[in-house]
Amino acid sequence: MVLVPGSPVVASRTRRHDEWREALRHDFVALDVAPDRRRGGAFAGAVRSATLAHLQVSEVSSVAQTCRRTRQLAGRDDREYLQVGMLTGGTALLDQDGRRVFLRPGDFVVYETGRPFCWTFGDDWTLRVFTWPRETLELDAATSAAATARRWDGRSGLSRMLAGVLRDLAADPPLLSAAGSVRLADEIGGLVTTLAAEHAPEAPVAGSDRARADLRARIERHIESSLADPDLGPASIAAAHFVSTRQLHRLYAGTGESVTRRIRRVRLDRARRDLADPRRADEAVSRVARRYGFTDLAGFSRAFRSAFGVPPSVYRAGG
Repeated sequence: MVLVPGSPVVASRTRRHDEWREALRHDFVALDVAPDRRRGGAFAGAVRSATLAHLQVSEVSSVAQTCRRTRQLAGRDDREYLQVGMLTGGTALLDQDGRRVFLRPGDFVVYETGRPFCWTFGDDWTLRVFTWPRETLELDAATSAAATARRWDGRSGLSRMLAGVLRDLAADPPLLSAAGSVRLADEIGGLVTTLAAEHAPEAPVAGSDRARADLRARIERHIESSLADPDLGPASIAAAHFVSTRQLHRLYAGTGESVTRRIRRVRLDRARRDLADPRRADEAVSRVARRYGFTDLAGFSRAFRSAFGVPPSVYRAGG
């Protein structure tokens, strides 16, 4: 497998069970690993991982075994991840959220590390694993719990599109700038969350088209008046308007822009306007950033450059 260029490929290969457990913990999360003793023969395992911004792309292969993420292990970690596992060799079972799914080569599945799960692999197997930090994805807990441990065969509809993107990313990744890598990691994560949401549909926001338009107008006013709040996001907006986050995302689905991206775009547009205002020429860039909810100047500079092609200081200077 060819992994993402521009980032070091971390590879580990072992014939020892204890080293294998440590390799999985290093690249993913802590797991209880139990090889299938009935199989006989020598133990072997290999992991290769690389990154595309905040997305980790890995290929894992080994012998028959069970890899269990217990509630205790999940509770010890500070960070949670959403993972997509795409089986390319062998067979596997995944258990999570009260469901068990059987996978053959070409199938893929979504699961989360913040809750218990269990992989059971038969014979020799190979699994491609795509890992996002949980907080980078717009996916509420209820939608996730309904979408995990569901088999997608990658042969029709959105699952075919996502499967193709994942295969191409692992096999022939594009050469991208740092900003382009972030955008692509986000776009692929967006396909994953869309697939998850479509699997667990919820009734749209009740009421007429006029009622939905009025609600969106109130939300837009709320966004405009709350740009300075660094915690402004789908969860706080949904709570303030007595809807679920999934209903909020569906309300914006027809606009072609997610709630999070709407907030980000408005913040950056307002910051650009202030930086171009000659009356504010002496105002520090950091103050402009804070006024629109960016608590980290470096993060603001990266976001501004990604959106407008130049850093905020250069934009202000007319470059």
